[in-house]
Amino acid sequence: MEDGQDAVPATGVADPGGGRAGEIGRQAGRGLRWSVLGNLVMKAGSFVMSLVLARLLVPEDFGVYAIALAASQFVLYVNDAGVIAAVVQWRGRLEEIAPTATVVAIASSAALYGVFWVVAPYFAEMSGNEGATGVIRVLSATNLVYGLTAVRSAALMRRFQQDRLTLANLVGFCVNAPVTIGLAATGAGAYSFAWGQLTGAAATGVLVVVLARVRISAGLDRAVAGRLLVFGLPLCVSLGIEGVLLNADSVIVGDTLGAAPLGFYLLAFNISSWVPGLVGTAVRYVALPGFSRLAEEDRESLSRGVGRAVPLLVSVVLPIAVVLGTLAPSVVVLLYGERWAPAAEVLRFLAILMVVRMLAALAVDILAAMGETRSTVWLNLGWAVALVPALMVGARVDGIRGAAIAHAVVALLVALPLTALALHRAGVAVAPVASALVRPLLGGALAAAVTIALAHVTPDIPFVRLCVAGGAGTLAFVLFVVPRAELGRLAGQVAGQMAGRMAGPPTVGPPAVGPPTVGPPTAGPPTAGTRPVTPGPEPTEEEKR
Repeated sequence: MEDGQDAVPATGVADPGGGRAGEIGRQAGRGLRWSVLGNLVMKAGSFVMSLVLARLLVPEDFGVYAIALAASQFVLYVNDAGVIAAVVQWRGRLEEIAPTATVVAIASSAALYGVFWVVAPYFAEMSGNEGATGVIRVLSATNLVYGLTAVRSAALMRRFQQDRLTLANLVGFCVNAPVTIGLAATGAGAYSFAWGQLTGAAATGVLVVVLARVRISAGLDRAVAGRLLVFGLPLCVSLGIEGVLLNADSVIVGDTLGAAPLGFYLLAFNISSWVPGLVGTAVRYVALPGFSRLAEEDRESLSRGVGRAVPLLVSVVLPIAVVLGTLAPSVVVLLYGERWAPAAEVLRFLAILMVVRMLAALAVDILAAMGETRSTVWLNLGWAVALVPALMVGARVDGIRGAAIAHAVVALLVALPLTALALHRAGVAVAPVASALVRPLLGGALAAAVTIALAHVTPDIPFVRLCVAGGAGTLAFVLFVVPRAELGRLAGQVAGQMAGRMAGPPTVGPPAVGPPTVGPPTAGPPTAGTRPVTPGPEPTEEEKR
């Protein structure tokens, strides 16, 4: 494949090694491996960075940053008028739309930045902290970078070139981290986050443009622009509503309770975003291009893909949610210290939200891949209409804990049914997916029971409680959910590797030569639906897809 060409052509001959769907699966799998490993490295660095900054800054700084991030991320979701998703999903060749898509994305991001420069003081005042105005203006400038690089980022996603996205995002983080920590150490407060993320985004943007190898050109074909906007604008509206879903709590909690409680709340939200940022972002990097290619085949192929993806995602995420929900005090105190302990009661309920967020995000990508962008609008709109008043009531009745409870209740009772309904109306077979989820859900209940029972009899030492109770609960989930044949196969592989290592290298003859056994790593920074409210890299423009 040459640079500038689509990895999977919009039309093509079936792959002799397993059909076109098989080729799509292999390319998506390669992209997913890059994404997972790249996100793992990124999250590890972000976590270390958060530990440092939690000791340099105070909760009020995190609260101011959270207000600015809420504004910036809302702009991020509508920043490119849906161009990234439209380019990834485009059925023709990239060269047909690149000049027009570039103009649309840049014009949209510049116009939105101008609007938010003007409204920044009003947004900060509405959020209960007028001092956030300058931080909002600096942080929102990252969206200008995303507009400039939108088409090139989409090209890398479309070709499943997550290795190049990984490199660009890791370089950006390596720029972001020292700038942020250095400014925090000199007393810059919340501005340290904003300037660090802006410089990191600029470094990532330069590399994306270089690595995408898409000829830089600008032009405006009205027919192409019309097709892009017909697809992209409904998705843009949907993602704007998703921005409200993710950031309304920051505004409401900050206005109702003040900056310090907001800092505790946002720390808990950040912890609950680790898995969506690591696993969810990696999945979303390949979900839209992968399901888009499957949708070109037929709806049956797409339904089979959904039937495999959803139970697998739940099986990965649910045991982590159980540990976070049942052992929240141990998690918070172990990582951040006693002064952040009030965040634990929030984390218990946001762990539930975490699972629903990831399922809804995957559903939005599936619907976008099918061209059903209007359905994504109704899904997110229904969720937002129920959430905003619930957050207001919850924050006033029970503080930050009440806001978290409101989030969890609305997610379960409103968002999940709307997600299933939207997929069903789009033609996806939902019943097989529901039946496949029974075993993971029962396994989650078993894991929760085991974890809670052991937590009551282990010493009140966070590390010990996490290892004993959390480890036992996770093991119970795996033994219940993973088929015995699969466990036996994995055990055989581990035993074989251990035996080979114990045997040592051969003493006679040359060393064996063969292909590398380690697959390519993974791409990218955090994603749509993630909010790094404590230190870490700002979500890039790809994540919102």
